[in-house]
Amino acid sequence: MKAVILSELGGPENLNIQDIDIPEPKDNEVRVKLKAAALNRRDLWVSFGLYPKIQLPCTTGSDGAGIIDKVGKNIDSNFLEKEVIINPVLDWGDDPVANGPNFRVLGMPEQGTFAEYICVPSENVVQKPDHLTWEEAAAIPVAGLTAWRSVVTHGEANNSKRILITGAGGGVASFAILWGVHHGAEVYVSSSSDEKISWAQSLGVVNGVNYNNENCYKNLAREVGGFDVVIDSGGGDAMNELLGALKPGGRFIFFGATKMNPSQGLEMARLFFRHIRIQGTTMGTFEEFENMMRFVSEKKIKPVVGNILGFNEVVEAHKLMESYSQTGKIVLRYD
Repeated sequence: MKAVILSELGGPENLNIQDIDIPEPKDNEVRVKLKAAALNRRDLWVSFGLYPKIQLPCTTGSDGAGIIDKVGKNIDSNFLEKEVIINPVLDWGDDPVANGPNFRVLGMPEQGTFAEYICVPSENVVQKPDHLTWEEAAAIPVAGLTAWRSVVTHGEANNSKRILITGAGGGVASFAILWGVHHGAEVYVSSSSDEKISWAQSLGVVNGVNYNNENCYKNLAREVGGFDVVIDSGGGDAMNELLGALKPGGRFIFFGATKMNPSQGLEMARLFFRHIRIQGTTMGTFEEFENMMRFVSEKKIKPVVGNILGFNEVVEAHKLMESYSQTGKIVLRYD
């Protein structure tokens, strides 16, 4: 089979398509012939060596959807020919509050989805909703689950919540918008692009601000009356202003820190006097994945797919992600 192999660190230019053996499913596993896979920032970080415990050579890719073509021992043959989405979470652990020490996701060290076939435990596949294309289905797992845990589990989104989501246009942010809007929340966004703010409004967002404008979060909070929840992946010096945009008792939920730590430190007195909660999060449990997919099916939600490239354009896809120019998810189609 064809697979994308990373044998040397230094960036996506070191990704190469090679012929390797088709994997065989072990006991309690199924083999999926992939129809599409999606990129996450994790894949880019691995190519540069900016991820812990990297093992080379490896095949990255955590998101994928396809058709089960073979099953291992102890697996009912009724699984064959099922159209499925892969849940990339491995060994979350027993505690829903936080993952255990063996937690990992598909794609380094285990073989990832940037390949024609992949074997996974049977519990790691769910039925693909009929209303989704293969590209839409493949876009969901990592970004969708990360956003679900942020917005729904921790943010408790409902029609009484006012939510601010930073960085509109990114893969996780696009799902955060969908989950918030479809749970009835009053959703606002920020972006460096006025076009992406307009795009977010087409999904049901009330309004947004350009985060390059001085005091943008302070001014927006004053205008609307503050936020119950802020969903952020940047951190950096905007963090104190975002914390200041929360209502008393509000929650700051973050799943990344692309702008690193705030250089000024945190304004601790403001936090404890206003009962602000700060919640870090990543990925999610099997139950959250199943709840998310049930919600997608019931509401007929379609993920935002910004770019679809061919399997042989995997390097170009990674460079597109590196540029931060996409809106929604970047997907590889396996023709």
